[in-house]
Amino acid sequence: MNFIAMDFETASAKRYSACSLALTIVRDNQIADEFYTLINPQAPFFWRNVQIHGIHERDVADAPTFPEVWEHIKGFYTPEKLVIAHNNRFDNGVLKSTLEHYGIEPPAYQTLDTVVSSRRLLPGLGNYKLNTVCDALNIDLHHHHNALDDAQACANILLYQGQHFGSQRLRPFIKMVG
Repeated sequence: MNFIAMDFETASAKRYSACSLALTIVRDNQIADEFYTLINPQAPFFWRNVQIHGIHERDVADAPTFPEVWEHIKGFYTPEKLVIAHNNRFDNGVLKSTLEHYGIEPPAYQTLDTVVSSRRLLPGLGNYKLNTVCDALNIDLHHHHNALDDAQACANILLYQGQHFGSQRLRPFIKMVG
């Protein structure tokens, strides 16, 4: 399998307030590369978000803005690429809202939500939060709500599912965005 796992953290409830992003690149069923950056959201931080992910306004003061980050990552978001996330409605929503906020046309790409695939393939977990699914599959999740650790964990969930259930069983979960 070849795909990109993404995870965003936001400064507030505003979907366009991305303050960190991680991508985990999987090629031939192996994690081949990773990308992580803080992002200056040019928006206020809400205390509850800071409490969850630990990123403060001062941490991103000198970080690139999203349009600067987009120049480095936009090649991962094309119709032939699969971009996954755990609860991808959130992460795809952050990407779309942030792009629209900056007047950048949102791309078309394939997406898969590991919450949805986990619910169908791993019944009986009680809930399907990232840490719960990772615990059930013995996948390391060192710092939940650190974008890089979350993206790695998401990638490992899909790799587990592909190995144990086959990539054919995962195809129905793939949707097109954009």
